Amino acid sequence: MDSSEARNRELVELYWDAHFKRDWELMATFFTEDAHYTDVGMDPVGATGGADIIRRLKIGIEPLSGYYHFPKHIVAQGNLVIWEHMERWMFHTGEVVDHPFVSVMQVRDGKICRWHDYSHIGNVIDNAPAWWLEHIMSGGTNPIPEA
Repeated sequence: MDSSEARNRELVELYWDAHFKRDWELMATFFTEDAHYTDVGMDPVGATGGADIIRRLKIGIEPLSGYYHFPKHIVAQGNLVIWEHMERWMFHTGEVVDHPFVSVMQVRDGKICRWHDYSHIGNVIDNAPAWWLEHIMSGGTNPIPEA
């Protein structure tokens, strides 16, 4: 791995550290102004720019009562960093979803300019609570029920 690949990998690892702390302000600083994020196969539009990416992430992640990261394999080649990992989503209503991802991040000038997530969305649909799915589908406008 050359030094630029090592820097790209470190940048992505730092991003994910902030991500799982849900440090929204810090997370936004990792993206270029034109960065694009999407859940491939689920969301054809995605989000563009740090503020929009964070707004979109908060809809699904902020309501979680627990959010944990289980990193697996990471590969840095050129300007791409590809990470196989699993996230554990815990809901205040008792459901727990272990959700595997492959995240592909492209780095340009020390910032993330493209992030595409690949996952088995059926796993989420089959295991997440209905209220959370409704919250996601409403763009975060549906209220979150009390436990």
